[in-house]
Amino acid sequence: MAKKDAEIETGVEQAAPHPNKIGLKDGISYMIGDAGNMFVLTYVSSYLKVFLTDVLKLRAKPTVANLFLFTRLWDAINDPLWGAIVAKRKPGKNGKYRRYLLTVSVPLAISEVLCFVAFDRFTNSQAILLAIAYATYIAFGMLYTGMNVPFGSLASVITDDPDGRTLLSTFRAIGSGVGGAAPLLLAPIVVYTKMDDGNGGTYDVASGSGMLKFAIIMAVFSAVAYLICYTTTRERVPSEANPHVDLKKTYGSMIKSRPFVVLALTGILISGQLQFSSLNQYLYKNYFCDTRLSILGTVAQYLPVAIMIFLVPKLSKKYGKKELCQVGAFFSAAAAILTYLIKPGRDQAWLFMILLFIIGFGYSFVSITNWAVVADVIDYQQYRTHEKSESAIYAVYTFCRKLGQTAADYGGLTLLGMVGYTEEMAKIGYKPGVSEGILKVCTLIPAVVYTLIFLLYKFGYPLTKERLEPVYAYVRQANSEAAQEADMEKMKEEIKEELTLSAPEE
Repeated sequence: MAKKDAEIETGVEQAAPHPNKIGLKDGISYMIGDAGNMFVLTYVSSYLKVFLTDVLKLRAKPTVANLFLFTRLWDAINDPLWGAIVAKRKPGKNGKYRRYLLTVSVPLAISEVLCFVAFDRFTNSQAILLAIAYATYIAFGMLYTGMNVPFGSLASVITDDPDGRTLLSTFRAIGSGVGGAAPLLLAPIVVYTKMDDGNGGTYDVASGSGMLKFAIIMAVFSAVAYLICYTTTRERVPSEANPHVDLKKTYGSMIKSRPFVVLALTGILISGQLQFSSLNQYLYKNYFCDTRLSILGTVAQYLPVAIMIFLVPKLSKKYGKKELCQVGAFFSAAAAILTYLIKPGRDQAWLFMILLFIIGFGYSFVSITNWAVVADVIDYQQYRTHEKSESAIYAVYTFCRKLGQTAADYGGLTLLGMVGYTEEMAKIGYKPGVSEGILKVCTLIPAVVYTLIFLLYKFGYPLTKERLEPVYAYVRQANSEAAQEADMEKMKEEIKEELTLSAPEE
């Protein structure tokens, strides 16, 4: 009472705490879940191409390039399908989204391991090996989507507090960094073996047994992380008890939404660049001739995120997510363009790493706030259409990210083939002309992509800090009303059950 009187006396009334406010425990739980995502996704994304070209000896172009193209085309059906399945399912005792952490985790882990089984021990038929590669990679992609769509949607029901969303996005970035860095830092130690080049030197070759061993390790880590996330998270924002989802209307409204269109385009570019960076494995192996540089490259990519992880949320709250992303993208674009123009020499790996660090510094602003931007677009769609459609939106966004990965894999492998990368490059290190071509590919594409990301955030994305304020207010009110309605429905069910139990038997 004294506190209230003091507020009236000073003329300042403090805002009531958000009813769905969350703390560090929720952020850490969500962080662990995304680490589970990245343990398997990063390893598959970074090393499956090397496994297929250097262990199974499948041709980079067109065989492996077509594999990544056609399997991702299936995602045009798979991702919206998962979005519809998740959206239409009624909430259960474990909530609407958490249950997938329990049911999909082990099948996903198994599918990741199968991608790295060296079936060439059992058959020499390239057709059979290619068919198995298609089957295992498609299975992995379907199960990963079956996990990632509900996991991404989970953030919107853990809390609807804007600060809480930023907290979740921040900790998801940490989880993504830990889960992504682990395979990139540790895999080179396990998946490569040294071979004598006959001239007193050595070169690295991919080991099938090493790759399978590391796949098993990542699968176990992933499954454990998902189960920890399942047991330690809670869905606070109520989901519809009987969801009525008009997918045609939902998807149609996305196309007409400028924030979503820009989000989709930046998703394609961001995910595409992350996937394209896996081609640096060929750069380290065949230009700098030192696969240990993969570890330094990973540090250069993730250390800036670790440095900025607790500063970016404060900057985001003060200046806005759009504003922060465009500044970060500008730094990345400038550094990437400089890298292409300089083209570091074979003895200038240190310079390449410094430039990678600057690119990573700029990208950290985008990386840390990215998932909060997704949540903002989901809220904006609810504000526009008055309907909740988080899983459908997230499914389409997931598909857009996979489009970026497809373009990166197909385009990257095609470009490798164009500069002369063939099966013999798996058995040698540096080759004049070809190795310089790999350097050009690995520096030109990032320069173009980061520039496009900057332009989209600067001139395309409309949700400034000020424009989001009425959106947050509307969503908070809508969720409060939904919670009251859910409580009333629960009370009616309890009364109905009591009347049934107390009714006299005939």
